[in-house]
Order: sequence, then C-alpha cells, then structure tokens
Amino acid sequence: MRLIMLDTETTGLSPQTGDRMVEIGAVEVNQRCVQEEKKFHQYINPQRSIPDVVVRIHGIDDAKVKNEPTFAEIAPKFLEFIQGSTLVIHNAPFDLAFIIHELAEAGLPNIGDMPVIDTLLMARKRFPNQRNTLDALCDRFNIERGHRTLHGALLDAELLAEVYLAMTGGNQFSLTMDAESQPASSIIQLPASQSAQNEQRETSQLVRRDALVLPESELQLHQAMMQRIQQESDGKALWI
Repeated sequence: MRLIMLDTETTGLSPQTGDRMVEIGAVEVNQRCVQEEKKFHQYINPQRSIPDVVVRIHGIDDAKVKNEPTFAEIAPKFLEFIQGSTLVIHNAPFDLAFIIHELAEAGLPNIGDMPVIDTLLMARKRFPNQRNTLDALCDRFNIERGHRTLHGALLDAELLAEVYLAMTGGNQFSLTMDAESQPASSIIQLPASQSAQNEQRETSQLVRRDALVLPESELQLHQAMMQRIQQESDGKALWI
C-alpha cells in the first residue's frame, strides 16, 4: 500500500478566518519502507502576513515566502504526487481543512474521496490519557528528534513516517495494530457542504419573524386555560 505522510505549516488555526498554508511536506512510504527519493516539499506564499506568534513556532516569516509560489500554482504538482495513495496525517482534521479549503479556492478538484489515516486517533486509542503529540510519540518510540528545534512540514512528515511504522509494528506489519483509513470527506467538512450550511443560516435570518406580542386580555385567557388543565389533571400535566 502506498502511503503519503503529510504535514503543513500555516499562518494560524483556521482557513475559515483567513489563515493560509505557508509550507507543505510529504514523504512516500511503500511496502513499509520510506522512499527517500520520493518526497514533496514546497514553501508557499500565503498572500497575507504571518503573525509573529506563529513565526516563533515554525520560523517561516513574510520574507521567507515572499517570492514563493501560491498554493494554486503548486497544487497540480501536489495532487499528482499524492494521487492513488492513502494520506497519513497527525491530527488530520487540521491539515485537511487547509488543503481542502485551498483546493476549493483554486477551483481544483477536492480530495474528499481519498483515504486518510489519522495517527493522532491511533495514538489516543493505543495510549489513552497520555500526551500524544508528535514529539511525545517520537520519545516514546525512541525516534531521534534532536534536530527538530522548530516545526517544519517536511521534517515532521519524515518523523511521522517513523512514528507510523513504529506504531504499526515496525518493518513487519502488525495485524494487531488498527490502522483504519476513512475518506477525507468524513474527517473534515467539504467547502460545498459548509457553503450550503452558511446559505441555510442566511436564509433562516431572512425568514425569521419577530415574536408575536399578545394583548394582556389574551395572555390572561391563556393563563386561565393552563390553570384549568393543571387542576383537571390533578396536577399531573406535563409541559413541554
């Protein structure tokens, strides 16, 4: 099975609030071996400023990506690289949200049908109530990470490959380790669905009516009817 270990770095936490990708890295694992010659790595111009608080995490500032291509420009090559594979991502909803959003913005096909394995879910299942960050898993499986002083998409994808292989039995696949995949569309909502929900919310605002204001006489009649029902039911009326 051809697996693609994938990681991204971004300007923030949510593409829905205007954050964009600034780096994407991917490494192929085939027949349970890391394919050193088959990697994808690209810095990306997010076409917006990168907050200092985020720069301190991954070290990618505005100057570093000023002359890099946009995601739309590198997307065809990226899609070609991951075609026919299963994506392996640590905390898949985060990275998929950005990739799917960027693909939609570029008018390119989504990857909703691609199978995805979330190693964070795998780790939580195997190591409940423990820290399951990529760093923590590297330490747990004695994977060297001393060179990881900052987050980096390609470096993290390479570490993820080692972590995934360790969690699933090393070079020999372990049938006892669950490595189930699921479609990307079941992990993160596709933009089309999100758009439909936004439209529904906007429509509901248009058709929403102001609360009716009843005259005091009708309110008194209503109260009297409620009291009568309560009395005739011996106090056993259920109000919903």
